[in-house]
Amino acid sequence: MSNRSKRPVSAEQIRAALAALAGEPVAEPEKRPEGTQEEDRLHLLGGLLARTELEITAATRLTEEGEVEDVLETLHGWGEQLGDDPGLAVNVLTNRLQRTALQFSEPEAEELPPGREAAFAAVMTAVYTLGAQLHADRGDTEGTRHALSGAEEALIDILQGMHDLRVAIGDTAGPEDQAED
Repeated sequence: MSNRSKRPVSAEQIRAALAALAGEPVAEPEKRPEGTQEEDRLHLLGGLLARTELEITAATRLTEEGEVEDVLETLHGWGEQLGDDPGLAVNVLTNRLQRTALQFSEPEAEELPPGREAAFAAVMTAVYTLGAQLHADRGDTEGTRHALSGAEEALIDILQGMHDLRVAIGDTAGPEDQAED
């Protein structure tokens, strides 16, 4: 039975799961003298997700021979929990991609290094393209167009970031070098 048919997991249950994985968050009595509250739920879920990913990473072999099998095994476990809802699968995938994109970005940085910028744009291309397909499946032409425009802009950002990285390592001329010619 999947968790989708049950009530949402409470903050206390998530805290207990984190504790079981030795990833319980440090108690901050000055901030939360009353202990874990329901408004902590999303923060705790993020911690549980990180702890689970770290466990999977530690359990995954780092050799090319075994890596694919390890990934497939975790994917089978993921699929068993998810069930047969393709819309939910795409939603989970989109959430994962958005988290990945945010991890590439550096909110405090004024500008990302070109390779990180290109990687961020590559992930966002996937997010927008998945969104475009979802809109198309629903017959939402305007939503499809909007999502495709986002994907196209992200593709341009990928190419720009890759070009900027080539300029940085001297593989190609930058704009100032071309102006001198």
